[in-house]
Amino acid sequence: MFGKYIRAAALCLCAASATATATATGAAAQDAPDPGLELLYESTVTLGQVVEVGETARGTRRIIPITGGTFEGPDIRGEILPMGWDWQLDRADGCTDVVADYFLRTDDGVVINVVNTGTICPPGEDGPVPVRTSPVFEAPLGKYQYLGQGGYIGTLGLATGADGPAVRIVVYRAN
Repeated sequence: MFGKYIRAAALCLCAASATATATATGAAAQDAPDPGLELLYESTVTLGQVVEVGETARGTRRIIPITGGTFEGPDIRGEILPMGWDWQLDRADGCTDVVADYFLRTDDGVVINVVNTGTICPPGEDGPVPVRTSPVFEAPLGKYQYLGQGGYIGTLGLATGADGPAVRIVVYRAN
């Protein structure tokens, strides 16, 4: 019998704690300045042969292997390891959702996982639609752990001057 009251009291306590946390977080968010962007790095990502998966219930699928590349920014640089992929889905509206999962190896030997999502749409009446991406990083604790603690936005376009198919991805950190 008392168990029911204990559970109810615990739920009230949790709700009060969540409300206090949300209020404190909301106050902090209101005081935060509008974000700006700072360059994290520019990269050239080389690509392999397209693997056509075919029609699925969600649309047409393909895989594009990520075969390597390089990246460089003010505080980070290195190579893109040849062990990732870009998983694409052509949608009914003519756009293509992309999810790229790949690895950076910094010039000091640290391996960082990147999962970068975005949507590529055909040109509209006003011309090409810029491609923006949302990279998420998983870095080991230490020098680069800050990558897992921020918000990032990327741009995606074709790379020029690369041997074979490649894309240029520029990543910015919101500050």
